[in-house]
Amino acid sequence: MVDGLRISRTLPMNMKPAVIIPVYNHSLQIGEVIRQARKLGLPVFVVDDGSTDSTGEIIGTIDGITVLRHSENTGKGAAILTGFAAAIKHDCNWAITLDGDGQHNPEDSRELLNAVEDGERCIVIGKRQGMNDVNVPWTSKFGRMFSNFWIWVAGGPLVEDSQSGFRLYPLPEALQLATKARRYQFEVEILVKAQRQGIPTKEAPVRVIYQAKGERVSHFRPWLDFMRNSVTFNRLIWARLFSMFRP
Repeated sequence: MVDGLRISRTLPMNMKPAVIIPVYNHSLQIGEVIRQARKLGLPVFVVDDGSTDSTGEIIGTIDGITVLRHSENTGKGAAILTGFAAAIKHDCNWAITLDGDGQHNPEDSRELLNAVEDGERCIVIGKRQGMNDVNVPWTSKFGRMFSNFWIWVAGGPLVEDSQSGFRLYPLPEALQLATKARRYQFEVEILVKAQRQGIPTKEAPVRVIYQAKGERVSHFRPWLDFMRNSVTFNRLIWARLFSMFRP
């Protein structure tokens, strides 16, 4: 452990966060991501969402973490929910989620935790800095603006980086929001559902690392995920309209 990174020593007594890393076929980066996350001194839950490459073998050789496995790929949202449930069983009351592709610096978890006021129960999004870098694909830039707008239309919070997977969630509240989406759209829906339940969303600046094209593994499929996002937004907007006109 590197003492300079240990967050656990500086947390309030009533704050017990865990790190949850959903992963699917990220064998190139996942080992280093986990090693950096372990330096925080927090419980680390790695959810292997049905990987078919060597990801499972790699995480199986790393000590000091809890590995959870899905027999098949069920989606990022499903993996996060599995992590939430496991963290609650270990008496954790907050969950830090970060992607397994090396995009996030686990050390920036401190920024997310510091954004929470005493006694506050909220979601904190890691607002990625440097999104205009040459290595950032246009789909990520457009997707962020598209998602920000429609989350607001659906009755969710007005935020600047609704696509960031680097987040802090309150537990067990995040597990009780009855989200239906189980893939990437989960991270959209939970913001809307939380807002409706009076759970605010905040943002804190974090660094972002986008590897050059060919080095970065992404499972984002522009057209398919655009259609899935549209279906999710339509469902959430109609639910909002129905609730507004319901007697």
